Amino acid sequence: MRVTPSLTDFPTVQITEGKTRLIVPKLEAFVKSPSDYAPSKAPVFYNPVMELNRDIAVIALRAYQKTVKHKITVCEPLASCGSRGVRFANEVEGIKKVVISDINAKATQTAKLNVQLNKLEKRITVLNKDANLVLTSHGAPHKRFDAIDIDPFGSSVPYMDSAIRALSNNGLLALTATDMAPLCGVHPKACIRKYGGKPLRTEYCHELAIRLLAGCLATVAAKHEIGLNVMFSHNTAHYIRLYSTIKYGAKKADESLKNLGYVLHCFSCFHRESIRSLQLAGHSIICSECGSRLSVAGPLWIGRLFDGKFCDSMENELEQTKLRHKERIVRMLTLARNEAVMPVGYYVVDRICDRLNLPVPSVKRVIGALKKEGFQAVQTLSNSRGIKTEAQAKKVQEAVQGMAHANR
Repeated sequence: MRVTPSLTDFPTVQITEGKTRLIVPKLEAFVKSPSDYAPSKAPVFYNPVMELNRDIAVIALRAYQKTVKHKITVCEPLASCGSRGVRFANEVEGIKKVVISDINAKATQTAKLNVQLNKLEKRITVLNKDANLVLTSHGAPHKRFDAIDIDPFGSSVPYMDSAIRALSNNGLLALTATDMAPLCGVHPKACIRKYGGKPLRTEYCHELAIRLLAGCLATVAAKHEIGLNVMFSHNTAHYIRLYSTIKYGAKKADESLKNLGYVLHCFSCFHRESIRSLQLAGHSIICSECGSRLSVAGPLWIGRLFDGKFCDSMENELEQTKLRHKERIVRMLTLARNEAVMPVGYYVVDRICDRLNLPVPSVKRVIGALKKEGFQAVQTLSNSRGIKTEAQAKKVQEAVQGMAHANR
């Protein structure tokens, strides 16, 4: 990191992400008290914590471009200083054009500096416009983008409809949501209002958050007779992230909607199950394991959250790239591939031990115990202490008890 000359009317520094040089706000210059959140205090938003998010976005876009096998056009309508869009143009081969835009004039000024710094003027267009206006102006068939990346501060729902309409057939849509309190059940009314689904404050609420986001997107896409395929997702720190491709056609939309359903959860015994939307009316709301009343989350996406082949392609691209978070991304992709076909939800070993007043065994030992009983069991990407398994809650608790007693 080095301080840059005064190219803007606020303090900046020059950093490097991936192989891209970027001019960004000097965040410490805008902190007046220890409680200040520096990125939001700066005149142009830049969050260094999101470098991992941007690294994965670059790898995902590279994997996508190799899949479609043609030069692609990309849009980032909430660009801020342009860090993501500039990295796309600089680090992804096969990009024909990138359109980046922000409604903040200082942000677009900084983005233009970053375009010039990396000598990408011929491939990047910088706009100072509202995000939905940019997307809507590209809704006509021959103006649509191959990939759109929406990374807001808050919910991505306000941009879904215009993004879907601005995306070409087989296009890739990447969405971020940082409003975790509604999505994780702290503010359920806000979640229902924004995402059209009811959340639950369970130990696997972050997975449910991704499923609520995907379910909302599938519903919005279906209104335009567009189907959805979820390719990759993750929850990290303060946000969730979803990568999906779309297919035009009423039948594709109908197939996509078959992945909408509900998650039934028992807060008494950890039992959980997922059912399709059409099955809810005749389904019992009594827990089959302990007889307690089940709580309901949804409607939400109950289909797969990862595509194994896409994860393989991302890993292949990652092998050829030098990134600060490379080892972490490799581990994420490995976990995602392992849990791609596993049921909805996961069990957190610590939660079970807390309920049963047991010492906490290692996750690997519990997974081993479940596998010995003939069940599939893997560690989940969403929680380092979480286990995805086809085993019923009772069997998981027995495995945890067995391993906890073995530690004594």
